[in-house]
Amino acid sequence: MKRRRGGEVPGPGCLRAWAAESEALAAPWRGDEALAWWLFLGFSLAMHLIQFILVLASMTGLPAALATLPLELTVLYNSLIFTMGASDCTINGEAEEIRQGLLRVLEACEATEEDLSTEKLWQKVLQEATLEELQAPLHRLGALQGAWWLATNRLGSVTNLFQLLSSTQDTRRASCTEGKTQLLSLLKAWKVPAEGASVSLVQSAQDLKEILCTAAAFLQGLQELEAGNLPAALSLLQEAAGGFCSKRLLAQIYTCLSCCAQRMGKPQTALQHLKWALQVDFQCLPALSHAAAVYHELGEVDAELQTLAVLCEALERNPPAAASPAPCYLIQTEHLVHTPALASLLRHRYLSEVKYLLAQRHLEDGRVADAVEHYLDFLSLLQDGLQQQVPLDGGSALPRLPEVFLEAASALQQAARPQDAITVCEEVVSRTANLIPQTVRVEEKQEHPECPSPETQLAGGPLSQKRESLCCLVWRTAAYLHEGWAWAKLGETKEAITQFSSLFLSMLGSLLPEVKLLQKIRLLSLIGRGTQFLELGKHREALLDFQYALQISPGDPAAASYLVQALWKLDRKQEAAARWQKLSESPAEEAGQQEGLGRPYPLYLVSCLKQATFPQNESLARDIQDYLQT
Repeated sequence: MKRRRGGEVPGPGCLRAWAAESEALAAPWRGDEALAWWLFLGFSLAMHLIQFILVLASMTGLPAALATLPLELTVLYNSLIFTMGASDCTINGEAEEIRQGLLRVLEACEATEEDLSTEKLWQKVLQEATLEELQAPLHRLGALQGAWWLATNRLGSVTNLFQLLSSTQDTRRASCTEGKTQLLSLLKAWKVPAEGASVSLVQSAQDLKEILCTAAAFLQGLQELEAGNLPAALSLLQEAAGGFCSKRLLAQIYTCLSCCAQRMGKPQTALQHLKWALQVDFQCLPALSHAAAVYHELGEVDAELQTLAVLCEALERNPPAAASPAPCYLIQTEHLVHTPALASLLRHRYLSEVKYLLAQRHLEDGRVADAVEHYLDFLSLLQDGLQQQVPLDGGSALPRLPEVFLEAASALQQAARPQDAITVCEEVVSRTANLIPQTVRVEEKQEHPECPSPETQLAGGPLSQKRESLCCLVWRTAAYLHEGWAWAKLGETKEAITQFSSLFLSMLGSLLPEVKLLQKIRLLSLIGRGTQFLELGKHREALLDFQYALQISPGDPAAASYLVQALWKLDRKQEAAARWQKLSESPAEEAGQQEGLGRPYPLYLVSCLKQATFPQNESLARDIQDYLQT
């Protein structure tokens, strides 16, 4: 199958057009596929009957004869072709039928068998079976063995086998090639045995050779991609794209090529490969996921959001299923390519994941109204049973659900819907109420300074259990923080103070990120409560909160600015002016403070950080300047 190439770099507006074009091209073939499958099933039953007769003959002790051995091996070949082609599950283990066939060959040649491995057994059979009539059946069976080993990702065994099958001249030429392409060279150099007029094969050895070459190139390309050898991966995947494969597999290869190009720092080339993937197979939804990731890397927010919207629409219309390849051949390249690397690259996104990504990207870009709608759509999916919609393999784009709730509350607050934000936060508080112990004690052990990170243990239980308790504590305190700011927006100052006061706790110093995050939340709550005390005219209480905040984070500009304001209102003007001068001389300290966590703050805290920022107060600045001049 030849590649389809386009001129311009694809944009997201082309996606629907590609899908409609491909669907129209695919429609006329559906009836033929159904007929082909019925013929396939009928022939499969017949071949299984022949296999049963052969097994019965072996069980009854019929001796192997050189005269009938070519026919026996041919029937075995046809039977295994049907067995492998009809199997929807992944091929694993050894092909016991092939091993029994090889033992029958040794029996006919009157050679001894010494409990050899399958690889050694092939070597002995090819040494002993020198009869011309056995060469073609054995080579066909060898190709089938190679297909079986490719399906189980035993590329080294396939290389050794085809070194035996190839002629001496071809083997010498293949051995001179690089190690990465030796298998491919051996497969290409292998001479397909001539098929006599009286031999009936359900799938020709030539077709099987082409499939082996394509599968080997694809598998080796995936190996090189996983190892980070990107130029070698690109070459092998391009070889596979020009090989013997269906439209569905070609779209998968193009998707892998796009990943390779993206890792090589060529995002535009990656987009071009994804365009080809969608043109070949409009149902290749992983290509849409990768396109959204490339647009995100390029910073093209509109294109990323449009691509995610198309993916979401496709998932709502037609949820992804394990599609079967078109039955043009019984054994296809798809049957031989099963690796964790490919499964990871082509993992289907669930509708809930795409909904969340849409909400998250809109919130990050400040499109609050759209973010709110997508978060509410996502939360409505919870009622339909999210456990059936999100994989448990650790590759999901979803964070922990309490974090999603807190992000939704943040979006609702920014959209001027504080009451709805309070409702969402109360859900987090109620769900985590029974998951937090009364005491969480954090200890640091310094006995092993040579370790790359300090040995941190949580007293009273296993580390993972205590860290989970800390996570629940972080979510609960963040919910109180959001509620405090929401009540402040509603003008309920006393209720806001109550919520800000709900999360005060004593935390020892620790390098755990959860503890550092708790300290940041505590800092924001002190600033929030102090601002509410200022609203009530309780300047002394506000001053204490801002002083406590500076104990947690010395030099924090928001806490320091509010402290100056509280001192000024308490008529402690000399102290306020001195602190204002010191603050003016170090305006960039907050940048260093934000690195305290060693990572960006969670998205659900960004709105709280903005609300805690000291507003521009020109009147206060002018009064302090006048005081300093006099």
